[in-house]
Amino acid sequence: MTTMTEASVREFKMPDVGEGLTEAEILKWYVQPGDTVTDGQVVCEVETAKAAVELPIPYDGVVRELRFAEGTTVDVGTAIITVAVAGGAPGEEPAAAPEPEPEKKPEGRQPVLVGYGVAASSTKRRPRKGPEITVAEVAVQASIQTELNGHSHAPAPAEALAELPRPLAKPPVRKLAKDLGVDLATVTPSGPDGVITREDVHAAVATPEPTAPAPVAPAAPVAPAAPYDTARETRVPVKGVRKATAAAMVGSAFTAPHVTEFVTVDVTRTMKLVEELKQDKDLQGLRVNPLLLIAKALLVAIRRNPDINASWDEANQEIVLKHYVNLGIAAATPRGLIVPNIKDAHAKTLPQLAESLGELVTTARDGKTSPAAMQGGTVTITNVGVFGIDTGTPILNPGEAAILAVGAIKLQPWVHKGKVKPRQVTTLALSFDHRLVDGELGSKVLADIAAVLEQPKRLITWG
Repeated sequence: MTTMTEASVREFKMPDVGEGLTEAEILKWYVQPGDTVTDGQVVCEVETAKAAVELPIPYDGVVRELRFAEGTTVDVGTAIITVAVAGGAPGEEPAAAPEPEPEKKPEGRQPVLVGYGVAASSTKRRPRKGPEITVAEVAVQASIQTELNGHSHAPAPAEALAELPRPLAKPPVRKLAKDLGVDLATVTPSGPDGVITREDVHAAVATPEPTAPAPVAPAAPVAPAAPYDTARETRVPVKGVRKATAAAMVGSAFTAPHVTEFVTVDVTRTMKLVEELKQDKDLQGLRVNPLLLIAKALLVAIRRNPDINASWDEANQEIVLKHYVNLGIAAATPRGLIVPNIKDAHAKTLPQLAESLGELVTTARDGKTSPAAMQGGTVTITNVGVFGIDTGTPILNPGEAAILAVGAIKLQPWVHKGKVKPRQVTTLALSFDHRLVDGELGSKVLADIAAVLEQPKRLITWG
């Protein structure tokens, strides 16, 4: 058995599980201090701004400490759990040596997001000890400081080294301090290795340094703010997926000029086809519903009008035409609205599309949608009809040119073959980015979708 003197302590740090995200909330711990863990074992579930994901530990050992409680938001790169592993003396890192031994772990392994596989190993930076800061690190810090403070001159590395020590803080914390008018040099750090945290900056704002008050004229007394009545109101913090969705929708609404067009269509024949397909042996066990044929109708319309499948590149002032369709399906989950997409939906047969739709919905409902599943979408469907809503004006998913809203399918009086008859009717709404989709193109796409749903045999003649 490994004794304490034969064990070393390893810190597992919060990884970047979503391409540039800076923080994640710990939703649930699956282990406790004293538990034995193995390489690849899931130890916790975290929620980023994109999704909830599970984190595996990258080595074997015994859990020593959980650094944060459930519900805590933690910066990427911060140690969240310590594990005693076999080999070496106890401590966070081996003693300094001229040529440090490489960390003994499976070759090419590093913490990765579940579902992404094992990423190639990268060079690990040694923790900073005391004032030892390299010229390269100082240059980077100086560059960041220049960008945040708007200085026209950044000190050369040699000049910056002469000014050490200087406050240690991550770029998001430095920006927060700048926005709040806080001088980081006056803030007492509480993070590991003397790093200033968000909480430190907020604490500095809450307890400003005393200054001599300037003489001012007496002001009228201000009534105190009404206390928050917990019996009559509930306040829910905006974070995680819901916070990211809100920011994305505001950005989309005020960046892309939205235009929405509507059409009401008789889908009686489509509904009959759905019932027939449910009995087809090639579709047994698959999710067959109106959304399946609506998705297929949209794909046919895109094939006939490929310019709708595009995005706007503001930086390069270009329209990017996509020769593939990653079909997004808006899904309401307990954590908020997410839009996972079916990769290369244009190349799928009807049974393959049905299978992909079923997997997408099940994964979203279980809260297991990965960030990768929500990236790279080209066009989206949102089905508000499941809530009994006739239609709406959907907001574009950022980076996409069009989104189709499907309303409730209802039995309504309809003129059919010269007579008023009860028919299955729905209303479709297509929102599009008017910078790259004009009225003609948007109208053609919506008209083609309606035509396919009215006469589903066009899935064959047009497909």
